[in-house]
Amino acid sequence: MTDAPVSHIRNFSIIAHIDHGKSTLADRLLQDTGTVQAREMKEQFLDNMELERERGITIKLQAARMNYTARDGQHYVLNLIDTPGHVDFSYEVSRSLAACEGALLVVDASQGVEAQTLANVYLALEHNLEIIPVLNKIDLPGAEPDRVKQEIEEIIGLDCSNAIQASAKEGIGIEDILEAIVRQVPPPQDTVQEPLRALIFDSYYDPYRGVIVYFRVMDGSLKKGDRVRLMVSGKEYAVDELGVLSPTQVQVDQLHAGEVGYLAASIRAVEDARVGDTITLAAAPAEQPLPGYVEAKPMVFCGMFPIDADQFEDLREALEKLKLSDAALYYEPETSSAMGFGFRCGFLGLLHMEIVQERLEREYNLDLITTAPSVVYRVTTLKGEVLEIDNPSRLPEPQLREKIEEPYVQVDMITPEAYVGTLMELSQGRRGVFKDMKYLTPGRTTLIYELPLAEVATDFFDQMKSRSRGYASMEYQLIDYRENPLVKLDIMINGDPVDPLASIVHRDKAYGVGRALTEKLKELIPRHQFKIPIQAAIGSKIVASEHIPALRKDVLAKCYGGDISRKKKLLQKQAKGKKRMKSIGTVDVPQEAFMAVLRLEK
Repeated sequence: MTDAPVSHIRNFSIIAHIDHGKSTLADRLLQDTGTVQAREMKEQFLDNMELERERGITIKLQAARMNYTARDGQHYVLNLIDTPGHVDFSYEVSRSLAACEGALLVVDASQGVEAQTLANVYLALEHNLEIIPVLNKIDLPGAEPDRVKQEIEEIIGLDCSNAIQASAKEGIGIEDILEAIVRQVPPPQDTVQEPLRALIFDSYYDPYRGVIVYFRVMDGSLKKGDRVRLMVSGKEYAVDELGVLSPTQVQVDQLHAGEVGYLAASIRAVEDARVGDTITLAAAPAEQPLPGYVEAKPMVFCGMFPIDADQFEDLREALEKLKLSDAALYYEPETSSAMGFGFRCGFLGLLHMEIVQERLEREYNLDLITTAPSVVYRVTTLKGEVLEIDNPSRLPEPQLREKIEEPYVQVDMITPEAYVGTLMELSQGRRGVFKDMKYLTPGRTTLIYELPLAEVATDFFDQMKSRSRGYASMEYQLIDYRENPLVKLDIMINGDPVDPLASIVHRDKAYGVGRALTEKLKELIPRHQFKIPIQAAIGSKIVASEHIPALRKDVLAKCYGGDISRKKKLLQKQAKGKKRMKSIGTVDVPQEAFMAVLRLEK
């Protein structure tokens, strides 16, 4: 069924909190519509990255086309654009939703509504999508569908009288879901006669075919062999291959308005086919490009350096290719005295940073050192200039700056009542400002705090999960910048400041952080032939200090008995050697030491 009329096409995505059975449901839809044969089926079918299968989370959006014969005997084409559930990948979610008309809202019937369920629903409502509520996992002994229905109605305001009860694992209610998609999701607008406009929502690099572009045709139609123009970059290409994702690539001759597919056009340069660009025909171009996506704003920055300096060019290439499929990644070259040449990279959050680092190491065989994550500070100098500082080493001297402002985020935590106390304690300890507390349903509460992003960007999520035994969930968004008494904490090893270990901290916390860091570095830096002092300093004032004793050879071993002056002479000779060594010796700081800053217990 390659040529379906527009009225028989349905484009939808699945939105859910992490772990509510989204990938399992996608698997089941593919299986029940016969898109994937039983012998090819495997769990998490659309999660084709090794990392996704290992962690059991979805990182990349994926598209799949299914043919379905409804109860009324009509044939329909359903395009599923799968989305990740984690807060750090909300950018991926917004891209999928821009290409859809409807969304399945999957809620776990035993756990109820979670923070990221809400965040993703609001994204879908912003795109004016038709939302179909689905209660998943009703086969579990702890499932309470009636309570969860009431929760969805009260919290989100969706009518749940006809919510579908399903179990993706057991295959219950799958046909009802497919029927609901056909009945409730509106078909795309019939704009086949208008000039071609297609929205690029994803792309990746194939070493043989160049850049492969995933797109949704909004207006007009596209044929194999057409010459297309990318409206933002202005480049023109001839379409060599055109097809649909079912979920493997199947070639077709033509795609028209409402359909989702891919094209290959021997696009060599990675930056020519940017996500969010509009494809049009070179011969009969459209007047206006489609409204693009919101530019992703990186929240957390860190430095990435190859352990082997020869790999710098490989790292640049790997980042270029990764940026193609992950448009939220930001990078620029930087140099560091301790680590040589590398890149300063920006991410949407800590999980995003961790995933990117792992993908670079696995998919491109790189060995990387990453520095501690930092956020973007706004510094006003005495001359009135406003600078954006994402690296502590670029901070102007105290006598040159008037004030430092740091980004604040609003954090919404949804938690069972029992853990409200410990989560409030955690937030207060991180300089949080209490804003509101709402009782959603009996036994569940939303806590709303305003916190500095720097406090959230370290280990806040892990702490929240461990304090609530994994039951609490959170969602955050940037609100504004606020002035605080912040200082730059330098770490000096053997008298030399080490830039990658510098951090910007609140004045009241500087002593505690400095103390903990110096103690941690003392454990991690191996002993050398000379004594190494490790100091934490604010400006010229030392706030904490430790030292690593020298490795000494026992020079008195050969002296048995004899005169004390003989022993003294040997010890003085050794001390002179150590002193000379200290002035010319360099200290090796292992990678674990830089990672210690990340894992430093607050």
